Amino acid sequence: MLVKKQADINEFTSRDARRNARGYRLMIINTNKRDEAIAAKTKVYTYFPELKAYLLYQSPYFKLKVGNFKERKEAEDYRRQLNIYFPKGVFIMNDIIEVKPGKNSELEMKP
Repeated sequence: MLVKKQADINEFTSRDARRNARGYRLMIINTNKRDEAIAAKTKVYTYFPELKAYLLYQSPYFKLKVGNFKERKEAEDYRRQLNIYFPKGVFIMNDIIEVKPGKNSELEMKP
């Protein structure tokens, strides 16, 4: 019983590490103008509210990446759609993405 309890505790505490995985994101813009990056983020949320946007600052550039794609094909589908709104180009990047655990994989701690 004690071993089972320890296994449950280990499962519960290591869950955060499994929320990240290798995947793909789309690079929308790479600019040194903050206002331009924020405008691009607003445009993404306006036309694609289902995509999560990540605005990063790596001096002196603001980078806007969107999405959490496990498969490259899914990223390519969105890239084609985003190219309409961002004609300078949208690029697929390898990245560490956020993965939401499935409902069945949720482990409830029992007293």
